Amino acid sequence: MMSHFVIDHPLVLHKLTILRDKMTGPKEFRELVKEITMLMTYEATRHIALKRREVETPLEKCMGYEINDKNVVVVPILRAGLGMMDGFLQLLPNASVGYVGLYRNEETKTPVEYYMKFPKMFDNTEIFILDPMLATGNSAAKAVELVKNNGGKHITMLSVLSAPEGIEVLEKAHPDLKIYTSSIDRELNENAYILPGLGDAGDRLYRTK
Repeated sequence: MMSHFVIDHPLVLHKLTILRDKMTGPKEFRELVKEITMLMTYEATRHIALKRREVETPLEKCMGYEINDKNVVVVPILRAGLGMMDGFLQLLPNASVGYVGLYRNEETKTPVEYYMKFPKMFDNTEIFILDPMLATGNSAAKAVELVKNNGGKHITMLSVLSAPEGIEVLEKAHPDLKIYTSSIDRELNENAYILPGLGDAGDRLYRTK
């Protein structure tokens, strides 16, 4: 069964092109990440269960549907994942929010956890992990592991851009995971940056370089 999906809607591709442009400033960059996340969330939540609910229109009663978004948890990976959080919460405002902070050990090249805080997760809770860049896949795999260790079962990964190497690592580590991205780029360079990519998402979001 396929576990990764590319969202190539014309609106996503249009906004992604502007996002890649080195001349795009942090204000517009943040807005674009939010908008792309909203469009990705629309697709990535297709599997969420609905329940029927009676609603009274100005003319008569009818049956409608609703999502229990109080049973949804969104987990941005610090720090760049924060740039996607508002876009997700715009569509699912009652979702709970967890956080995972990771940094890379420069000697071992492995992710090290420095912060973790999760809301309660049940067997049927839908969890969405956010990180704009799925590069090596090591941080994402670690974040999924932490979520699973805290009771998460139904997990979806949302990344604006992905490298083939990162997808391979993540699918091998967590074959039950669903991955949504707006582009699978060509490759990683020797510094683990995605090519052609868009640079460092965190730095471009917050103008830290």
